[in-house]
Amino acid sequence: MSPLARLRVRLALALGAAEVRLRLRLPRLTWALTRRPARPAPPFAELVRIESDPAYRALFFAELDAAIADRFAARGAVVDEIEAAADRLRALVRPDADERAA
Repeated sequence: MSPLARLRVRLALALGAAEVRLRLRLPRLTWALTRRPARPAPPFAELVRIESDPAYRALFFAELDAAIADRFAARGAVVDEIEAAADRLRALVRPDADERAA
């Protein structure tokens, strides 16, 4: 075993022992430093806020309208790209189609 590996093992053991001693001697401190899951929001809390607060309702609907407009714009851009790619593919597959159309 290399000296670096031995050092890592010793360091891990020392940290584990220090954690155990800290938990035994200062339980309140370790409880305060321990992560706990956040309390989940009650179901439909945002819906209740939208229905009860007119200012929040206006902000929510403005953001919703903006998101819908962005989605439609993105969808239109994708359709335009697909149509351009289809035109390029048609030109590659049938290069004489332009001559017949003219």
